[in-house]
Amino acid sequence: MQGNSLDTDFVKFDRVQKSYDGETLVVKDLNLDIAKGEFMTMLGPSGSGKTTCLMMLAGFETATFGDILLGGKPINNIPPHKRGIGMVFQNYALFPHMTVGENLSFPLEVRGMGKSEREKKVMRALDMVQMGDFAGRRPAQLSGGQQQRIALARALVFEPELVLMDEPLGALDKNLRERMQYEIKHIHESLGVTVVYVTHDQSEALTMSDKVAVFDDGRIQQLAPPDSLYERPENAFVAAFIGENNTLRGKVTSIEGDTCKVTLDDGSQVTALRVNVEGENARTTLSLRPERVHVGAEPGRYDNVFEGQVEELIYLGDHIRVRVNLCGNDEFIVKVPNDSGERRMKPGERLHLGWSSEDCRALDPS
Repeated sequence: MQGNSLDTDFVKFDRVQKSYDGETLVVKDLNLDIAKGEFMTMLGPSGSGKTTCLMMLAGFETATFGDILLGGKPINNIPPHKRGIGMVFQNYALFPHMTVGENLSFPLEVRGMGKSEREKKVMRALDMVQMGDFAGRRPAQLSGGQQQRIALARALVFEPELVLMDEPLGALDKNLRERMQYEIKHIHESLGVTVVYVTHDQSEALTMSDKVAVFDDGRIQQLAPPDSLYERPENAFVAAFIGENNTLRGKVTSIEGDTCKVTLDDGSQVTALRVNVEGENARTTLSLRPERVHVGAEPGRYDNVFEGQVEELIYLGDHIRVRVNLCGNDEFIVKVPNDSGERRMKPGERLHLGWSSEDCRALDPS
């Protein structure tokens, strides 16, 4: 059983806290288990504590309280270079005076590896990131995307069991960033290495991860696979931070099993799924994804049908983003697929919009 638990708790944060000034905690009682071979993303806004957690795991910051374990062994007092962890930073951190091959060879030399074995491992790592022809070049002769590939290869060259990535694609343009997301994901799948990835970009987290830990105010707000985070947010912060989201605010007037009736601030009555509400008469925030709202809904077909006025239409290729004034919210968004048979809407037009109660989640008052 021992081996089994090490696989599920390959990386473990046990009641970890971090304070820089002795008073304010930037990480608060963090408990987190990361399984061997998992791609775990720490996602959150600036100042949420995600990067501090990564730096404590790497050994560049020390936990104020609690233990960090790797493979079942505490690593709080082990210096960074002895933890055997690969690191990829946003700024690449390549040695400018060394060739690409020498940059990759360096971590192997430090580990006392012989020359012929070093050369084999360097070429294998370069081939992995499709940079096999660039061993003789210096970093200054490479584009940003090429430098990032080399930084990734250097983190993998000594075959670590754990690789940490801190906003590694932040400096790349949109197309290259998206391509690199898929490449990193494929490398992870083929090597089976454990990856802990930090980003503030939620689409990046959804694309790449097995699990995502959403941070805010030094705590994990929700830990779940990407589809669960998007489809089933547990609180108003996660609902707003992950993907586009409509929020409606009001008071719970009655609770019946898994659903509740909510009176919105404009007086409208909505039936919603009861997820995170304190009880009757408590304030709540309703969360509803734009693609779950149906245009031209007939009363009786959906649990909730309201009339709203079109304020703005934005053409986005595969769909039309429609901003509607509905239930006192003039920023209510509906995503309408760009189907050639779809009736064209106009600003000022009034529409019936409907949604089912299970798509509308009653959460904490944000």
